[in-house]
Amino acid sequence: MILRAIILLLLFTGNAFAQANLIQTGDLATRGLKESDFPRMKELAPGVYTYEAAGVADPPGLMTTNSLIVVTSEGVIVADGQGSMAATERMIAEIRKLTPQPIKYVVVCSDHGDHTAGNGAFKAAFPNVVLIASPVSQKVLATSAVPPTEIVSDKRVIKLGGKEIEVLNLGRAHTGGDLSVNVPADKVLFMSEAYFHRLFPAMRAGFPSEWLAAIGKAQAMNATWYIPGHGFVDDAPTLKKELEQARMAIAHAIKEGTRLHALGLACPPRVRGAPPPACPANDQADWGPYADWTLHGTEPPIAISRVYQELEGKLPKPE
Repeated sequence: MILRAIILLLLFTGNAFAQANLIQTGDLATRGLKESDFPRMKELAPGVYTYEAAGVADPPGLMTTNSLIVVTSEGVIVADGQGSMAATERMIAEIRKLTPQPIKYVVVCSDHGDHTAGNGAFKAAFPNVVLIASPVSQKVLATSAVPPTEIVSDKRVIKLGGKEIEVLNLGRAHTGGDLSVNVPADKVLFMSEAYFHRLFPAMRAGFPSEWLAAIGKAQAMNATWYIPGHGFVDDAPTLKKELEQARMAIAHAIKEGTRLHALGLACPPRVRGAPPPACPANDQADWGPYADWTLHGTEPPIAISRVYQELEGKLPKPE
């Protein structure tokens, strides 16, 4: 017994040391990883798994796109699909290695294509699957191949195989239709694109101040596991700490955008289908500790212009 305890302690200590020495980044290459190292799954609690797949970032590179999988004796719930039919079919194949149970629910936490473009694969494999989304995301995906048929405006509790799963609307964040999935008994909260692990705040469709509030609600839940929609699924203490880092990055973008707006420096919003406009404000921006975060090459001007829109009352009103 003493020997076994020593071995377990050494294993725990070694794992903790390895996690502590990981480079905090959203980029695969910086972590010494490559696309062939993925997909990978991690069991957070009995029947509760994360799924990380490698996807192409902008600018070119690789980062992860993450999903949550809850396996029960009566079926499976998936939070967020992947960005293509092939990638989602591969995820389904990995789930089938875990259980013969069908996927009964897919929760659309982010309606962006890197999380929904493969949703047709769920319907093809499981014709009775139910897709759940917020009212905003349901409208966004209304003309997609597999539109969501059920909506969650505030909270919905799904009881399946002895598991209780909460679908939560914590407020507008990255997409405006953001949902989170909580497994209360296991203290696991999947935040999708409301949480980017070491990615510069991507605000193309975001709501800066409301995003901060949504993260605050998540932090108040005091989960053990906070799972990001992009970025590595590290250990639980690291992810909790990094959620606060993500919150601080958004707060910094709001503060810097507000400062630049007060100086009268221009940063017009992007127009879909048009080349990115010049953003003189970004030339005067100070991104401090966030200047080397993944996606810093493209996202700062977008964040500035989105903060400008919020300050000027030009963001869409809540539905």
